[in-house]
Order: sequence, then structure tokens, then C-alpha cells
Amino acid sequence: MEPLTTTYPLKHSMPKARATLVVNVASYCQHTDKNYIALQELHREFGPSHFSVLAFPCNQFGESEPSSSQEIESFARGNYGVTFPVFHKIKILGSEAEPAFRFLIDSSKKEPRWNFWKYLVNPEGKVVKFWRPEEPIGTIKPEVASLIRQIIMKKREDL
Repeated sequence: MEPLTTTYPLKHSMPKARATLVVNVASYCQHTDKNYIALQELHREFGPSHFSVLAFPCNQFGESEPSSSQEIESFARGNYGVTFPVFHKIKILGSEAEPAFRFLIDSSKKEPRWNFWKYLVNPEGKVVKFWRPEEPIGTIKPEVASLIRQIIMKKREDL
């Protein structure tokens, strides 16, 4: 499990020159199966050189993530073959919200209303797009691919 060792996990967790999809996840939600499968598919297809999924379990929506952080990681890896980082359980709303999520919400002007909201973040830390949980993987893939192309082109220019 990836620990949140700093106040700002996105700043320290996001590898350089990488697109990152930050997601609030839950094990017992109507969106769990579809989203974990889709997230792993994205991670496998586009990662690890230029893309990563960062999963942040949260129990603030319908108490759909009551387990411990270790149980959550075990659940995700055992049931969905998840290979992307699963951080410890956090709060993403309210006064106790993780600063990284406050940043995502402030930057995008979009506050999650349920589990599996996704924020696409560029290598500079800017939120470039967000998706609600019910949006299909087909709408996410082109945006991720486009951002990765931009990253690769920038790397080539810098050589």
C-alpha cells in the first residue's frame, strides 16, 4: 500500500512527466466492479511510463468503504488485479478533507457527489478534465491518450 507520507500526496506521488488519474474509490458501491476493471485496463494500457492511476479510498458516500486501508488494498488487488497505487483511506470533503482533494476540487470547480469521480492531472499538477462515476471508459481513454501524446512530444522537443 502506498502511504500518504506528506500533506500533499499528489505533489510527492506524481512521477515527473506523467499523466495521472486520481480517483476516490470504494469497495461496496454500485460502481465498484465497472470502475475498478476500467481503471486497471487504463493503467495496463497507458502505464507505467507516461500514466498512472492513483486510488484514494473514501467512506464519505453511503458508507461504501467501511474496511481498513489494508483490507481495501487486498480487496482491490485480489478481486480486480489492481496494480496501481491504492493509498490509505481519506476524507475528500469537509473540513477534514485531504489537501490533495481540496486542490482537485478547487482547481476543477467540481466536487465529487459519489465514489469513483476521476480527475485527470497533467505533469505540472493541473487538473485538465474530470469524469463522474457513470461515464464510460470510452470517454476517458481518448483524453488520457491525448495528454500522453502531448507529454511524449514535449519530451522529444526537450531532447
